[in-house]
Amino acid sequence: MSNITKTAMITVCGRPNVGKSSLTNALVGEKVAIVSNKAQTTRNRIYGIVNREDTQYILLDTPGLHKPKSALGDYMVKVVTSSLSDVDCALLLVEPIPHVGGPEKALIDRIREEKIPCILCINKIDTVEPAELLPVIAAYNEAWDGFEAILPISAHSGDGLGELMAELQKFAAPGPQLFPDGETSDQPERQVMAEILREKMLRLLQREIPHGTAVEITRFSERDNEIVDVEATIYCEKASHKGIIIGKQGAMLKKISTSARKDMERFMGTKVFLTTWVKVKENWRDNLAAIHNFGYSDQ
Repeated sequence: MSNITKTAMITVCGRPNVGKSSLTNALVGEKVAIVSNKAQTTRNRIYGIVNREDTQYILLDTPGLHKPKSALGDYMVKVVTSSLSDVDCALLLVEPIPHVGGPEKALIDRIREEKIPCILCINKIDTVEPAELLPVIAAYNEAWDGFEAILPISAHSGDGLGELMAELQKFAAPGPQLFPDGETSDQPERQVMAEILREKMLRLLQREIPHGTAVEITRFSERDNEIVDVEATIYCEKASHKGIIIGKQGAMLKKISTSARKDMERFMGTKVFLTTWVKVKENWRDNLAAIHNFGYSDQ
C-alpha cells in the first residue's frame, strides 16, 4: 500500500540543450525523455514521476525556450510558458557561464510574474573547476535576488541531486497520489516509441534534417507470445531528406531502426518487432493539423 501523502509539481525550464531532459531522467531513474546534443530535442511537455518517502514529485520537462521559426516552434514556446502556471516550484536550469542570456532573463521575468518559488540549478559542474562557479552565482544573484536556492549540480554524474531533492521536498503540499506506484511518466507507450525513434535520428543524422522529421506510430500491438509489433512512419519535409534518412541501400534507416528497437525493448521489457517507413510531408512544421496529428497538442 502506498504511503504517499504529499505532492509537488515542479517545472524544469531553461534554454535549449542545457540538460533538462537529462536531469528529469536522472531524477526519475530511467529514460522518460529523449536526449541528444542537438537543440530543441524535447517538443512536448513530459511528466516524469518520482516517489520518495511520503511525496510524489511530478517533474514537467519542457522544450527549451527559443525564438520560434515555425508553427511547431510557436507551439513549443507556448508549452514552456504555460508550464510555469499552477506549479509548486520552478527549477531554472543553466550552464556554468557567468552571463545571464536572453532566454534566462525571459524565464526569470515569467517566474516573477507568476510569483512562484524558483530554484536555480547550475548544471554541468563536472565540466568546470569549482572556483569558476563563483562568478556564475554572482551573475544570477545580480539578475535576481529572489531564488529560493542556488545549487551546483551535474545531471550526468549525479553530483548535487540529493541536495536538489531535499530542496524540492520543501515545496511539497498535502495531497493525493496523482500517478500509481511504478509509473514513471504520463507518456503513452505509443508516444514513447515515437520519441525513441526520433531520438535516434537526432543522434545519427547530420545538420537540420532531424528537426524536420516527425514519427507516427501506425501500429502498436502485442502478440500472444508477448512480442510487441511496432510499425512507424517517419515523415520528413523534402524528398532529398528522405534519401538521406534511408541511406545507401537502406543502411541509415536500418541503423536508426536497430538502435531504436534496442531502446524500445529495454523500455517494454520484451522483444519488439519494428517496421519503419519514410514518407515526405512538405512543410508539416507549419501545418497545425499535422502538428496535432503527430501528438503535439495543447492538452
